[in-house]
Amino acid sequence: MATNQAPVTFQKANKRQAKLRLALFGPSGSGKTYTALKVATALGGRIALIDTERGSASKYAGEFDFDVLELETFQPQQYINATLAAQKAGYDILIIDSLSHAWTGKQGLLEQHGNITARDPRHDSFAAWRDVTPIHNNLLDALTQANLHLIATMRAKSEYVRETDSNGKTKITEVGVQPVQRDGTEYEFDVVGRLDQDNTLVIIKTRCSALSEVVIKKPGREIATTLKAWLSDGSKPVPARQVDTATGEVTEQP
Repeated sequence: MATNQAPVTFQKANKRQAKLRLALFGPSGSGKTYTALKVATALGGRIALIDTERGSASKYAGEFDFDVLELETFQPQQYINATLAAQKAGYDILIIDSLSHAWTGKQGLLEQHGNITARDPRHDSFAAWRDVTPIHNNLLDALTQANLHLIATMRAKSEYVRETDSNGKTKITEVGVQPVQRDGTEYEFDVVGRLDQDNTLVIIKTRCSALSEVVIKKPGREIATTLKAWLSDGSKPVPARQVDTATGEVTEQP
């Protein structure tokens, strides 16, 4: 039977200017917040920060200029609302510190999953993910489609390794091995870096070839300079279209 499907066509790939999508993860004390603020400041522009760490980011207010929103509960919709508010207010950069709480925190996805299984015995653990996964996907869509630069920090699941220093002495070192978030979340970002307790950044995934397998001690301006050059290289992006649901008016964002 004949169908009226539109023809499928390909066109020449064209690199466009883009907004940053950077994820930083590491153990406690690795400098995630400080590094995010250094990179954001070097990028330039107005900075908004979502703080899930009980006001810890504001301790750096004397060194960096940014506005903060402190969350007390971590339902993913709160992250989405805050991201939309940052765009509407005209911020250039949004730091989410940290994205891990949307997974493990109060009213986060794991708690919601547990509540679903507890309320209805017919929902086993696997079935409950059918309700939770769309919430997670909505959060990732909001972050990756936001019309501003985005830097997200995540805690790391840690393990301890035994090492021998140059003097032959044994020491125990904490190593961050995986972000505290749903598996694979970090790969929604264009650049992913792991920080250790010496504030050394190891790039473990990147679409920016200049940062492939790069290791940077105390990262900040240098990585921001590389990212700015990469993000600004190419044609201007297609303007984002926004529809006012009340009036139906369509506007284009720069």
